[in-house]
Amino acid sequence: MGARGGGVGGSAAGSAQGRGRARRARLGLEPTGRMSRFLNVLRSWLVMVSVIAAGNTLQSFRDHGFLSEKLYTASPGLVNGLQARTFGVWTLLSSVIRCLCAIDIRNRTLYHITLFTFFLALAHFLSEVFIYHTAALTIGVMAPLMVASFSIMGMLIGLQYLEVEALSQNKKKK
Repeated sequence: MGARGGGVGGSAAGSAQGRGRARRARLGLEPTGRMSRFLNVLRSWLVMVSVIAAGNTLQSFRDHGFLSEKLYTASPGLVNGLQARTFGVWTLLSSVIRCLCAIDIRNRTLYHITLFTFFLALAHFLSEVFIYHTAALTIGVMAPLMVASFSIMGMLIGLQYLEVEALSQNKKKK
């Protein structure tokens, strides 16, 4: 165990350090295993959402009827090939950003951009339902609304974990 563990054969200073580290972890001032697990779950979620978005991109390029049948059911006549390809490019960009964030989840700029993609998706689908009335609250619209909402919540929680981790790293440097 030695001085770090503060167990048998450990010094009083080592024991005090161990107790102080445990107290800081309980107060959320040091990273814990729980933090790493949450960030790993968030990374997995981002990869899954990214893969699904890539599939939606392919579907948008392959058949623009996909959008009128699944998303914009209230105004299917407004969906054309150009609009479907534009939607596909937007979805592909979001997919790439989310995948890159999953790879480098501690990159704060990329993290914030990724979080913004979910806010943007949520705003888009809510506006299509409630402002423009081109989409109805079907399962095809509810799914991206739920994914965006859960992702925003998860990323906001993850942001707090990253801030605690950054504070802990700064304290270790000092």
